Amino acid sequence: MSAARRVAPAPGHPAPEVRANSAGTDQTPRLMRLADELRVLESRLRLGGGPERVERQHAQGKLVARERVAGLCDAGARFLEIGLLVAYDQYDGQAPAAGVVTGVGIVHGREVVVVANDATVKAGSWWPETIRKILRAQEIAMRCRVPIVYLVDSAGVNLPYQSGVFPGQYGAARIFYYNSIMRRYLRVPQLAAVMGQCIAGGAYLPALSDVIIMVKGTSFMGLGGANLVKGATGQTVDSEALGGATTHTERSGVAHYAVDDDTACLEKLRALIGRLPPPAARAATSPQPVSAGPSPEPTGQELYALLPTDHRMSYDMHTVLRAVLDGGAIDEFQAHRAREIICGDATIEGYTVGVIANQRGLIKGQPGERPRFGGIIYPESAEKVAFFIERCDRQGIPLLFVQDVSGFMVGPEAEESGIIRAGARWVEAMATARVPKLVLTVNHASGAGYYAMAGQGFDPDFIFTWPTGRMGVMEGEAAIQAVHGPALAAARTTNTPLAPDVASAIDGMRLEYETQLDARYAAARGLVDAVIYPEETRAVLAMALRTAGQNPGPHVGAFVLPCDGMPAAHGHTP
Repeated sequence: MSAARRVAPAPGHPAPEVRANSAGTDQTPRLMRLADELRVLESRLRLGGGPERVERQHAQGKLVARERVAGLCDAGARFLEIGLLVAYDQYDGQAPAAGVVTGVGIVHGREVVVVANDATVKAGSWWPETIRKILRAQEIAMRCRVPIVYLVDSAGVNLPYQSGVFPGQYGAARIFYYNSIMRRYLRVPQLAAVMGQCIAGGAYLPALSDVIIMVKGTSFMGLGGANLVKGATGQTVDSEALGGATTHTERSGVAHYAVDDDTACLEKLRALIGRLPPPAARAATSPQPVSAGPSPEPTGQELYALLPTDHRMSYDMHTVLRAVLDGGAIDEFQAHRAREIICGDATIEGYTVGVIANQRGLIKGQPGERPRFGGIIYPESAEKVAFFIERCDRQGIPLLFVQDVSGFMVGPEAEESGIIRAGARWVEAMATARVPKLVLTVNHASGAGYYAMAGQGFDPDFIFTWPTGRMGVMEGEAAIQAVHGPALAAARTTNTPLAPDVASAIDGMRLEYETQLDARYAAARGLVDAVIYPEETRAVLAMALRTAGQNPGPHVGAFVLPCDGMPAAHGHTP
């Protein structure tokens, strides 16, 4: 689920070589080991249905989904792919990327959301996770007010899984609901290219777009195919006459342009996007030149050694921030108060951003106070962050949450200090902030601390993780203690081994938690938008900031309708 087309590290940031000590023990940093495993997985997923199906599509004179995305986007520009890992560990591996490529690309220098059905995966049919990916892409377009392009080539619902596709509030119908909201109220440009099959209810996706392009000879759009028509009405008709490009551009008027092949289709789309007015908020979000700052930024091997081999060990979050922020510089806000949380102003490729990051390790407190545990939220840290968020919101500064959080402090002292009230103030400030919110998980994202640090349920504009991200209610050992604590304590007290069934249950629980806390597990279920590599983090965050910055706000929820629900063209500002 990488954020870029390339699999290798970015130029100038080569991955460090794997080294072993004299005894042959692997000394590979945890971050690098997980990143290498991710690269192998991503390479496989990008093959879609495999070489044979790719060749079959080429033999039909058609490009495959990723070739179409590349042809649509500016040459050499970054494609921020959303959801590459979705469903990779389900359906016996038969649904790579859930059969659809989604992400943010650059067309004529502007950010555009792209949705491209992959016809090499079960003819581009819709799995339950396909719907979720398309909806997430539409939400990005709506929230950020950027154009969206649909490259349609789908046989419709994957019938064995129709119960997870067809009904429900977030079933396929919601795609058309979002189509309609964008078209009527938000004025988000929607361009559809039918480049293969487009059957049954799926035909409403292009029909509810602003423009439809069809490819002569290879595209079909209809509520029913030729076989269904034969069975339902007894009529015999070929697909081209029923719903081909000529039929829909010259007779029905459903489509607007007919082109000769896929290449011409992509060129037409690029031309149409090139005619769109520039984003209204572009000038307001243009970056200002910044100095490099005094701090050296980690590169090469240093990037992959930023985090300890054991995820429970401490490290200095400032070293991570130096790899992400321009010049590695941050102007800290209340730097000497509640030091378990870092707040401050910084820039990413020139864009101003308010940073909120968890500091790890044992934190020295104020005189007379006990040391604090890094990664834990205390009442003072919650009050500090709430004020900082509200200040950024007033000043229109986007927020970046860098997560390595284990939760809120518990115990009599914390409760008497009002941890619940302070935490609620933080959560409310974060949830109601009208500025863009970006999330980067680098290690732990646990408990209510995950919520406070702009967890997915609070609709951040984008949520990314490094391969080392671990998302869950709690860590496995803590869960084992919560469930089997009495049995473990009794065994220690009596100096006897655990009962075999208890020992087996603990081993199974430990394995289950390690599986579910893996960043790839979260990405497969759409809990993050992308798993990204350290060397591309700054570029990815900058692209996300540029995309989100095209909507001056408010950034609350998946989308906000214009004032009084009236179109912007009637004088209301979105």
